[in-house]
Amino acid sequence: MVVAYGMIGASLSGVTFISVPGWVRDSQFSYLMVVFGYLLGYAAIAGVLLPLYYRMNLTSIYTYLGERFGFWSYKMGALFFLFSRFIGSSLRMYLVVSVLQVFVFDAWGLPFAATASLFILLILLYTFRGGIKTIVWTDTLQTTFMLSAVILTVWLISREMGEPLMSLMQKVKESEFSKVMITDWQDRNHYLKQFFSGAFIAIVMTGLDQDMMQKNLSCRSLKGAQKNMITLSITLVFVNLLFLSLGALLYIYAAHLQIDIPSQSDELYPLIALRYLSPLAGIVFVIGLISAAYSSADSALTALTTSISLDFLRLDHSGKSPAQKQLIRRMVHIGVAAVVLGIILIFSVLNNKAVIQEVFTIAGYTYGPLLGMFTFGIFSSWKIKDRWVPLAVVSAPLICYVLSLNSIRWFGGYVFGFELLILNGLITFLLLWLIRQRG
Repeated sequence: MVVAYGMIGASLSGVTFISVPGWVRDSQFSYLMVVFGYLLGYAAIAGVLLPLYYRMNLTSIYTYLGERFGFWSYKMGALFFLFSRFIGSSLRMYLVVSVLQVFVFDAWGLPFAATASLFILLILLYTFRGGIKTIVWTDTLQTTFMLSAVILTVWLISREMGEPLMSLMQKVKESEFSKVMITDWQDRNHYLKQFFSGAFIAIVMTGLDQDMMQKNLSCRSLKGAQKNMITLSITLVFVNLLFLSLGALLYIYAAHLQIDIPSQSDELYPLIALRYLSPLAGIVFVIGLISAAYSSADSALTALTTSISLDFLRLDHSGKSPAQKQLIRRMVHIGVAAVVLGIILIFSVLNNKAVIQEVFTIAGYTYGPLLGMFTFGIFSSWKIKDRWVPLAVVSAPLICYVLSLNSIRWFGGYVFGFELLILNGLITFLLLWLIRQRG
């Protein structure tokens, strides 16, 4: 239960804390269909992937690809995870750092690079001392602070507007923001696209992700890990509904006070919490934001370190002494932190969209090959020509990118949403089928 509860914070992160409420303006409650899709995805993880991982007694889940297909499949699987996690985790951290910078540290005259460096340094300080057990328990505390911050913000908005909470919830229900199902098939937020995309997003960003799976594999038994998955999936529905309701309330409150809505929707929640509500709201927001950020950031750095150490440096088979292994892991950990910091600084120059949209878009390209490789391995008995795997798994996202760029012209106005992930996995599967061994 501790793992399941702590994973709420790791699954949501600072992106959900800030980006989901702000995103309500552009997508209403349609994101809830993605969350409903999570239920199907987590059921697949509990029923298919977790039994496989426990049966093979895996530490790095990408070891499966090596045993099933060969050396290059193993390395490409681990490499795509590293690429996905470096980009995704950096985006999540960037969002938090940028908000703290704009609303706190700019007033102190501290440059963005210094704020980002301090953020990464604090993560390093406590992930050095602990392992996965430390992360599980800190995630539990951070999840508590994050959810408490949202609930307190809702209560403070209710108090500021002088309306009972139930009356405000009725306003949310009757507002333009509460629309869940978008039926225009050409819209990127069409409800079926969202639902099935949500299922596959859950599978790849949890079931095929070393960061999320290392926590599940810390459970004492397969049955415990499966209970963890089901508990998490149900809880996430209510938690995301809370965040979406908060988003609608923020826009209702902004209209009530005639507050100018920021051009970047991610800035709405911090703007209202830090400049329009009481000082208590500002304190609550900062605590919740930092808790949300650290609950995903610490485990992401640890997972990246684990993957590089086991999948590429092969420390478990190196014959080095425990002291030498520990030193190498620490050096890798520092290197991982430095790369993440560099990506954060690059993204600070480039970003102009809601970060949650960016995260899922990137996931469509980077996790798609993992989806195709694991699906091919689990649901077929074919062997493949392993040396051709790098070409296949790099070609699939490139094909998807070309299709996405030209979809309006080629497919009668159709716009790809998060279902690009499914297409990417399917193309990877077909390319692996083409390089299968005969006989």
